[in-house]
Amino acid sequence: MIEASARLLALLGVLQRRAGWTGPELATELGVGVRTIRRDIAKLRLLGYPIDADPGVAGGYRLGPGAEMPPLLLDADEAIAVAVGLRTAAGVAGIEETSVRALAKLERVLPSHLRRRVSALITYTVALSGGRPVVDPGLLAALAAACRDRERLRFDYTGSDTVTIRRLVEPHRLSHLGDRWFLVAWDLDRDDWRSFPVDRIETMPVSDRRFAPRPAPEGGFEAYVARSASEQRDRHQARIVLHAPMHEMLDRVPPEYGTLEEIDATSCLLRTGHAWLGGIAVYVAYIGVDFTVVDPPELAAELRMLADRFARAAAR
Repeated sequence: MIEASARLLALLGVLQRRAGWTGPELATELGVGVRTIRRDIAKLRLLGYPIDADPGVAGGYRLGPGAEMPPLLLDADEAIAVAVGLRTAAGVAGIEETSVRALAKLERVLPSHLRRRVSALITYTVALSGGRPVVDPGLLAALAAACRDRERLRFDYTGSDTVTIRRLVEPHRLSHLGDRWFLVAWDLDRDDWRSFPVDRIETMPVSDRRFAPRPAPEGGFEAYVARSASEQRDRHQARIVLHAPMHEMLDRVPPEYGTLEEIDATSCLLRTGHAWLGGIAVYVAYIGVDFTVVDPPELAAELRMLADRFARAAAR
């Protein structure tokens, strides 16, 4: 009985890994015969698990949606990843309390050796709060559904100038950068891409007619959000050539600090911004490679001034 129960749990775990499996594929994964798979599928259905089957040679099995969530079979790394995600969840109204409840449930069902690791993570991790833009989970769900269904949206939006206006957009992606959510959409009134901080959307969006998908903005959606967030946040924008291969710079330049574009095998272009020119100068210096300022010219002047000041301080 124990062996059969373990096999049923293993079968559930396999079915959760992707949308569809044929009987022979499941048999190979679990090291049993196809007839055993058919019997185990029948047992799972009797236990209340919705498993759909498509007939024919090309048919197969898939775990359908049900009234209750089936057991989640997580390995050690997956359990820790889920715990980290729940512990650091931020930016959505009410998510902290929900995350704590989910963490408590996760901790109860884990094996003892994993429970100790997750418990340590919960106990000794401090989540900072305050000052973060918070969004309504219902609004996020509505925006994600519109992206999925390709439905135009109308909503009231308050810009950085505190003026609220009506926007008509074609939503394509939701992105979470740092502590903020962004909607990437084609603005029909401006005939261009725009990145909207979701916390500035003042009304629940109203769906309009469907739209055809567009090619992603230059560099892809992630790079576009990073550029837009920097432009909205920072007064000064700069382009700087880093004299190092792009693949070596990716770990040194997180998306929230700037975007990279490959120039050739030995250099790449950094686009970054800051409220203070000196902040750009200090940050780029700490990347740790030689660089050349493309623009603005004021940044080059700031670098010369700081270089003289540092040289004088070092000589004392």
